[in-house]
Amino acid sequence: MADERANRKMSAILSADVKGYSRLMSEDEEGTVKALNECRDIIARCVTDHRGRVVDSPGDNVLAEFVSTVEAVKCAVKIQEDIKARNAELPQSSRMEFRIGVNLGDVIEEDDRIYGDGVNIAARLEGLAEAGGICISGTAFDHVKGKLSLGYQFVGKQTVKNIPDPIRAYKVLMAPADAGKVIGEDKHRKWRWVQAAAMMLALIAGAFFISNIYFGPPPIDSASPDKMAYPLPDKPSIAVLAFDNLSGDPEQEYFSDGIAENIITALSKVGELFVIARNSSFTYKGKPVKVQQVSRELGVRYVLEGSVQKSGDSVRITAQLIDAKSGQHVWAEKYDRDLKDIFKIQDEITLKIVNGLQIQLTEGEQARIWSKQNCSLDAYLKAAEAQSIRHKGTKESFIRYGQIGQEIVEAEPECLMGYSILAWYNAAIAAYTKSPKKFIEKAFKYAQKGLSIDDSDPSILRDAGLVYLHKREYEKAIEMGQRAVDIAPNGAEFHAMLGFILSYAEMPDKCIVHANQAIRLDPFPQPWPYATLGRCYLLKGQYDKSLEAYRKALNISPDNTVALSGIIAAYSLLGREEDAHREAKRLLELMPDLNVAFLNGSPFKNQEDRNLFIDAWLKAGIPDKRQTAQQNKDN
Repeated sequence: MADERANRKMSAILSADVKGYSRLMSEDEEGTVKALNECRDIIARCVTDHRGRVVDSPGDNVLAEFVSTVEAVKCAVKIQEDIKARNAELPQSSRMEFRIGVNLGDVIEEDDRIYGDGVNIAARLEGLAEAGGICISGTAFDHVKGKLSLGYQFVGKQTVKNIPDPIRAYKVLMAPADAGKVIGEDKHRKWRWVQAAAMMLALIAGAFFISNIYFGPPPIDSASPDKMAYPLPDKPSIAVLAFDNLSGDPEQEYFSDGIAENIITALSKVGELFVIARNSSFTYKGKPVKVQQVSRELGVRYVLEGSVQKSGDSVRITAQLIDAKSGQHVWAEKYDRDLKDIFKIQDEITLKIVNGLQIQLTEGEQARIWSKQNCSLDAYLKAAEAQSIRHKGTKESFIRYGQIGQEIVEAEPECLMGYSILAWYNAAIAAYTKSPKKFIEKAFKYAQKGLSIDDSDPSILRDAGLVYLHKREYEKAIEMGQRAVDIAPNGAEFHAMLGFILSYAEMPDKCIVHANQAIRLDPFPQPWPYATLGRCYLLKGQYDKSLEAYRKALNISPDNTVALSGIIAAYSLLGREEDAHREAKRLLELMPDLNVAFLNGSPFKNQEDRNLFIDAWLKAGIPDKRQTAQQNKDN
């Protein structure tokens, strides 16, 4: 139905953004905003002068539309010339440089906004341009060559995110001496002639080996198994990248993130798959990376890319599954649906991935991967926002996370997602407060309610396991954690939580197995799986391995007090007293009120395990009772 209402047309699209915008904002927020507004005025004037219109300008990006490709490229050149003139009067640190991409393609116009692959390609070309430069597509080049006093450099066919076929790309050469030049294209055409000749020889002679040995195809940048950071698993392995938000509204970022995350969660329940965690696959978000790089760094064969475009009550989702080993697409699909069908779209994509990888689901897996629809779309959107901000790690995001959980519970008392959020939220508070009991009871209440709604959901089982650990009910905690792993065997966070529980429950060997599996599923992990490993190695008496694991946690988060406290214990037990005292002093600077009594709140099942840390801390100089910050500094 969406296509029947759509107004399709061909347009020349200009997309521009600021090189290093995040860095500029971090260094001088007010100055950067002022400079951006000045540059936007320059761009808007140039667009108007070349018979175009500015369609949108979210963040540091400007999107403009033209009826003429020639005018679009002339406008791009004028923008770069005018901004270069502006920058010449400013110090280097205050200059603002734009990258510009221009494409001619099919777009959909709706309420003065434009969407579609024509826009997406312009945005991807922008990412290929240099600071102060312009990159145009092959379709745009075909319309402007010979018509402007410019030169062009063919930079090859580029594989870009969310576009199934490679696109021809040309760098615009603006120097007067380059006018009329087209660099690199002859070589490209010559190679195509050689390929054609090779094919003809193969057909005539019937000698397949001739075309492969003497006239072989150009090398494909494939993800060779011998270049992998990790060995490929012995089953189909996949990373789901963050879906691009094409809605033009940064506030919708959590919505596109939520779709990708829900697909990851569903796939993690399929035992015959190996699925990379959100935490690692989302590290590539907003970066111009190729699937081969993702494959090599995460140690997987398949990569899923996608985009989301939400407009009113409609949504367009594109997704493509790529075999990074061969560089070929397994499939690519586009979904134009009503927003209320979002659950069905996620299920369809999940099932298409499973079928594309030729995996036979068990009856239990078939039941588990379908989205539970006991929550409204509004609750789903709130939960997506909560999951997105949970990973920010700031005080404000943590508070907002709890607020969202409360909003969902109050609006929809039978929606599981709200109870899962509140169970985790209160359990997290309990771990860091001096009066944990009331928060543990709150977390327990929410976890129990969530389990009563659906006791097969791995997230609520994970939360319940953490709560039972706080309550010192170790068998129940292990049971909950193990059930979560059984239901979602590819869920890194569930392995990590089970390992965390086992590290306190006198099971260091099993803990190490699950902590290592969590890290393999999440190659760019948060610090706590490594801290869990460090604790378990310490309890096993393997102090060198413990120190190594704790150091990895600290490398991820330099001020992580859990990792630092473990390093102190490891140094002390290794007899490296000077190192232990140095790190103890650093920990006391971060936590001035710290004393060994703090460890009484740690949920160790065995008092001897707790005493191991207490003795090591005392030996390193951590006070046995509360001291003032000045006393700690003097020590």
